[in-house]
Amino acid sequence: MGQVFNFVLVIFLIICALAVQHTDDLVGSIIIFAAYSLIMAILWLLLAAPDIAMTEAAIGAGVTTILFLVVISRTRRMEK
Repeated sequence: MGQVFNFVLVIFLIICALAVQHTDDLVGSIIIFAAYSLIMAILWLLLAAPDIAMTEAAIGAGVTTILFLVVISRTRRMEK
């Protein structure tokens, strides 16, 4: 059962990576990237690496997402 769950999570990671690549909205891409980081943290936890899981959750999903949102909020966007 555990291998099936890991396989489903890896498939979800691939879907998130492709969705980030094909999403035109920057904020949407950031949210999908945060979901990718959280799923990656869960995978690290399931692989018995809690230190890497906590780092991925804190930096990948937390700090990076906030920094991306701050940078986008401080830039001008030109809409067609």
